[in-house]
Amino acid sequence: MSNKTKISVVLLAASAAFFTSLIGYEGYSSKPYKDSVGVATIGIGSTQYENGQRVKMTDKPITKERAIEISKAHVSKDEVAFRNSIKNARLSQAEYDLYLDFVYNFGQANWNNSSMRTLLNQGRNREACDKLLLWRNAGGRDCRIRSNNCYGVYARQLDRYSKCVAVN
Repeated sequence: MSNKTKISVVLLAASAAFFTSLIGYEGYSSKPYKDSVGVATIGIGSTQYENGQRVKMTDKPITKERAIEISKAHVSKDEVAFRNSIKNARLSQAEYDLYLDFVYNFGQANWNNSSMRTLLNQGRNREACDKLLLWRNAGGRDCRIRSNNCYGVYARQLDRYSKCVAVN
């Protein structure tokens, strides 16, 4: 299947490239840390464990293998809600991965309220790409401004956007 081939989302799942990209952007931390908006995070950008318990700054360190388990469990839950939110969409694997990464990064509620979701359900995939660039803030800060200490959020959006445009 070509990276531009669009198929029903019910036939897609997070690819190996998705997880490689996720680890590349989120990095790995054995110890809890505060993310760019001050939320306790551990492993590969996880803010909660498989059982739904939120990460606390006092939690014990975890191994990289444990971090991968937590993120896979998180993604697995995200995928169900993500697929259900775009039942009418036809996506390429690249689009599926980049929008699932958006959900991992910004959350299901933000995804559900986004114009991207609406546009994808209408088959307007290229227009949905453009809406990615609207998501450039974290914690009330404009992440296009490097001194706001969240430029990585915006850089990740630029990467998603370029991948999206490339397949549309």
